[in-house]
Amino acid sequence: MQPPTPQLEGRVVVVTGGARGMGRAFVRGALAAGARAVATDRSWAGVDDFRAELASNERALVLDMDVTSDAQVDEVFDQTIAKFGTTDVLINNAALLNMFLFPPTGRLTTLETTPEDWRKALEVNVIGPLRVSRRFAPPMIEKRRGSIINIVSSGILNFSRGGGYHALRPESLEMPYMACKAALANMSFYMGAELRAHNVAVNTIIPGHTRGSWFDDTVRSRIAVGMHPGRRPVRPEHMVPLALFLASQDASGVTGTMFDVMEWNAEHGFGDYNTWFERSLPEDLERAFAAAETAAR
Repeated sequence: MQPPTPQLEGRVVVVTGGARGMGRAFVRGALAAGARAVATDRSWAGVDDFRAELASNERALVLDMDVTSDAQVDEVFDQTIAKFGTTDVLINNAALLNMFLFPPTGRLTTLETTPEDWRKALEVNVIGPLRVSRRFAPPMIEKRRGSIINIVSSGILNFSRGGGYHALRPESLEMPYMACKAALANMSFYMGAELRAHNVAVNTIIPGHTRGSWFDDTVRSRIAVGMHPGRRPVRPEHMVPLALFLASQDASGVTGTMFDVMEWNAEHGFGDYNTWFERSLPEDLERAFAAAETAAR
């Protein structure tokens, strides 16, 4: 399911972290909408079928890019311009999650983390999107049309209650990842205001609880140490309708806004959580989630 996006026909959409999970869904969604897609990732190991799928599509460009490397970002930009001549949309999807910083469960208290952990996370999750945006935004600014989309997390949200602000889930042991995503969201608000004069939109998306490429092994690790499997995830494709809508417009439309994708989907006829639940998990995980769901009734 995706909205009609005739404005994306022929546009150049650059996706970081494009080999797996939500990034793969963004790339396929852009191509299905008639856009040209630049799919970048630090590693394409284990996704040979998807890489071959893209290699056979003349509207796709597949490249290696580590968002922490100026040289690699510059090289990808040069190859994008050489093949497609411009950039129209940037989706900053690449991220360093806590489960890769702290395997196998990704769970430490804030005081158990180290300054080096924070430096690694900030370099990928905050400086990375800034580095890539600085390189790929100038063609959009020059032609006064473009869209930058940043991916954040519901864990950054806080709410006013009783005269004070309270976090959505402060007990979830998600530092430094959530601090990085909060910084990215705040940076996006400022960039949205700054680039409005150039007609370049900057928006952020909060995904649902998604089955990313890391999801299965992480849940197994948690189950192995006696932890709850958590909520059943949704398919990565739940992000595509909103991403295509934002990609198809510029700052004359929506900019400087953070969206809850599940709420937006429900309000625009693209279904709720039940519509997007992942029902094709491996057998061991299906058993675990089914047992947890039965116990919760």
